[in-house]
Amino acid sequence: MMTMMMGEKWAQLGSVIGSIMFAWAMFNQYFPQQLRDFILKYGQKFVGFLSPNIHITFHEFSGEYFKRSEAYAAIQTYLSDKSSMKAKNLKAEVVKDSSQSVILSMAENEEVTDEFEGVKLLWASMKHAPRTQSFSWYPEAADGKRYYKLTFHKSKREFVTRTYIHHVLQEGKEITVRNRQRKLYTNNPSQNWHGYQARKWSHVAFEHPSTFDTLAMESKKKEEIKNDLTKFSQGKEYYKKIGKAWKRGYLLYGPPGTGKSSMIAAMADFLKYDIYDLELTTVKDNTELRKLLIETTSKSIIVIEDIDCSLDLTGQRKKKKKKVEEEETKDPVSKMAKDEEEESNSTKVTLSGLLNFIDGIWSATGGERLIIFTTNHVEKLDPALIRRGRMDKHIELSYCCFQAFKVLAKNFLDVDSHQLFETIGHLLEETNMTPADVAENLMPKSLTEDADTCLKNLIEALETAKEEARKKAEEDMRLKVEKEEKEKQQVAHEDVKR
Repeated sequence: MMTMMMGEKWAQLGSVIGSIMFAWAMFNQYFPQQLRDFILKYGQKFVGFLSPNIHITFHEFSGEYFKRSEAYAAIQTYLSDKSSMKAKNLKAEVVKDSSQSVILSMAENEEVTDEFEGVKLLWASMKHAPRTQSFSWYPEAADGKRYYKLTFHKSKREFVTRTYIHHVLQEGKEITVRNRQRKLYTNNPSQNWHGYQARKWSHVAFEHPSTFDTLAMESKKKEEIKNDLTKFSQGKEYYKKIGKAWKRGYLLYGPPGTGKSSMIAAMADFLKYDIYDLELTTVKDNTELRKLLIETTSKSIIVIEDIDCSLDLTGQRKKKKKKVEEEETKDPVSKMAKDEEEESNSTKVTLSGLLNFIDGIWSATGGERLIIFTTNHVEKLDPALIRRGRMDKHIELSYCCFQAFKVLAKNFLDVDSHQLFETIGHLLEETNMTPADVAENLMPKSLTEDADTCLKNLIEALETAKEEARKKAEEDMRLKVEKEEKEKQQVAHEDVKR
């Protein structure tokens, strides 16, 4: 009996559905298009009047398919995790410049729920099918207009419009930044800036393995730098409040091999920023320098390595000395051609232009950028270039200390402690050796070398460096004494003459 009743109900339901489909087919076939649109328009208004829900749509393209909506892309990224966990029908899309090669999203006519601050909301992926087949320059739009529909109770209108949508868009953008493939840029010579697909910057994927965990440095100093970077990256409102451009300058200085380049890579990994490696010697003048700055994006690090070698910054404010040459022995024609070649190849970037690049009006474009200078000889730089406010934080990267050695021993040998550590610690206090040299001695050179062998190699290298430093100090002292003796003899000789 129960089975018969269930069968009758299903039959009735099937009949109702069939009747509806028949009526819909007749409606589409015999009613004029304008009348159908009119009925659907006011029918939706009537249903909306009775329904307690509100709907907001976010279309994939704005205008006439000219530009993909940033809001749509952010929502798609935001819903990606929820879609992969909850939706039954998924769509896989290949995304360029992302660490995730494929992103899963809802297929058309799929729905997922979201909950934010105790409020439940419904997202649906929809598509308007095109009425007629037509040619389009945009393949994404050829099969119809895609959009997301957000549904929520009308009592939550203010919460959704003022809080929730802002949260979704911000979270979607942040996820995109976290997942993006970071890039390393270098500037092209200005003669290559024009023409088809010409660019001021060229780039490659940035995949440097250096992180703060692998950086050979005192742990206290690393934490200080990481805290400073975190405060900067979260300081948008603070910089706006104090009336300063959202950027920060870092000066990394110290002997060669102390890890300046590794520090930059670790900063980029920590902040998930791109790197713009600016080669100043290829920049012809201050105007080109400004154009390069405008082309950089936010969430990036602009680096000028070995800035003391890039330009004659110490002499920009002084009159250059004229070269004394015997002009009569040279061919005037060849000398003129040589001078013209040197003039065309030389850069006219001035100290003033570089200062404007760092903290002038143009430097405020983009926002959220670090500007990093590196140098082996900080004393050679013009004080105006590295004063606080331009280079806000000065970081000295010096010779290897015991804490830095322990990081390297863990990285290269996977050793946390060893009986030879104490000997190495004493030698590092008495000897100047860069982290690069320590790392080279710790790296196994063959399959037979183990941790003991590498640590003994390092001890031997430290003892050799210590002995060489001692001999050099003795030689310097001997030369100093000889110089003082000569000066005394010269003074005595002049006194005798008098």
